[in-house]
Amino acid sequence: MSALQMLYKPIACYFITKKFIQFVRFFYVNRGECYVAEREQQVIGVYVLLPTRPETVELVNVAVVEKLHGTGIGKHLVMDAIQVAKAKCYKRIEIGTGNSSIGQLALYQKCGFRINGVDLDFFIKHYEEEIFENGIQCRDMIRLSQDL
Repeated sequence: MSALQMLYKPIACYFITKKFIQFVRFFYVNRGECYVAEREQQVIGVYVLLPTRPETVELVNVAVVEKLHGTGIGKHLVMDAIQVAKAKCYKRIEIGTGNSSIGQLALYQKCGFRINGVDLDFFIKHYEEEIFENGIQCRDMIRLSQDL
């Protein structure tokens, strides 16, 4: 077995931060399937697959333990999600991220996703507090998708 083990079944989510716990519990747990990555019996990453339309699933809340950012685990999670979606016979996988999430935008495109839309002012309308990443205000949701 590899050093990174994916659990291929819906399970009670393991969460990376308290804020993440609240967000996922409220929006996704009852509607999606949560997958975790473990290394040496420690949860190191998580993602949720959320069915949105017939034959379409959205990849939401990809998260990696902060100290392991930049080690390839995020890419592994995204690629795993693509394979799980294919195995579940979805025809399309979608993902969204903020305009200021430069690393995530690069990752998703490296994994085969293509930008297909922008929800202007999404984060302004749906979040009470302003969000800044990489010195950029997160205002717009960049939508990406991939045909499977």
